[in-house]
Amino acid sequence: MNPTGLDDLAAFAAVARTLSFTRAAAELQLSTSALSHKIKGMEGRLGIRLLQRSSRSVSVTEAGAQLLRTLAPALEEIGGALDRLGQERGAVAGTVRITATRHGYETVIRPILPEFLASHPKAGVEVLIDYQKRDIIAERLDAGIRIGEKLDQDMIAVSVSPELRMAVVASPAYLAARGVPQVPADLMQHACINARMTAGGATLEWEFEREGRVLDIRVPGPLTFNEPLVMLDAAVAGLGIAYVIEGSAQAYIASGRLVRLLEDWLPPFPGYFLYYPSRRQMPAVLSALVATLRRRRE
Repeated sequence: MNPTGLDDLAAFAAVARTLSFTRAAAELQLSTSALSHKIKGMEGRLGIRLLQRSSRSVSVTEAGAQLLRTLAPALEEIGGALDRLGQERGAVAGTVRITATRHGYETVIRPILPEFLASHPKAGVEVLIDYQKRDIIAERLDAGIRIGEKLDQDMIAVSVSPELRMAVVASPAYLAARGVPQVPADLMQHACINARMTAGGATLEWEFEREGRVLDIRVPGPLTFNEPLVMLDAAVAGLGIAYVIEGSAQAYIASGRLVRLLEDWLPPFPGYFLYYPSRRQMPAVLSALVATLRRRRE
């Protein structure tokens, strides 16, 4: 019998799920070096590589993906059983306070509200729609919803959405007047609609990648907003080119009001995570919300 233990399997599953040793280590409350040593030891005992590592990223090998397909449902079932035991020790009551972007709320929280509130009639949910980076401990928030790559390293993170993609969009009228950019560098000759999510902060870079080539560009333009829906309205009005999460622009694209650009430069990336500072003394209402989100991802 192979001596690989449940904690080793859980460690592998955490890295494979988050595609990050840093985030997985925070989730498991281990140092990154200890987690790396644990995975290497497991691979050595099995005699097969499960994860492919580089200086920029972590990916799952074919053998690792096969193991994860079998392992993930079992670990989710164990996690769900532990969540239910925890809920039985204390009534699910009170309000869970969450910070999220509007798209994060619409994608992650809004769909599960009917089930969560029906299952826990004494529970409440308070959502702060915001684009600033919040200190959830200092501001007495229970959790946040953010894109995985934007999380602090010391946060425990639970994947709560499929992969996301960005979309570069403009109206047909704008493109007819100004031309269609063929490569990201062409954007420097266009009116781009920028995003600045924090007061006094820099505008966000537009990130592109193709065939291993990564480009981070600060684009020029007369308009800057901190709300993606306003950016889309400006793009529909023909005022420039916008860079937003694909899902928020889907209806505009489907109706023909906006056209996608540079699509082959915008690969998928890890989606939304629910993050919180520690599993110790987790409120029963937050534990119940996490369990509901996990069931939705099954």
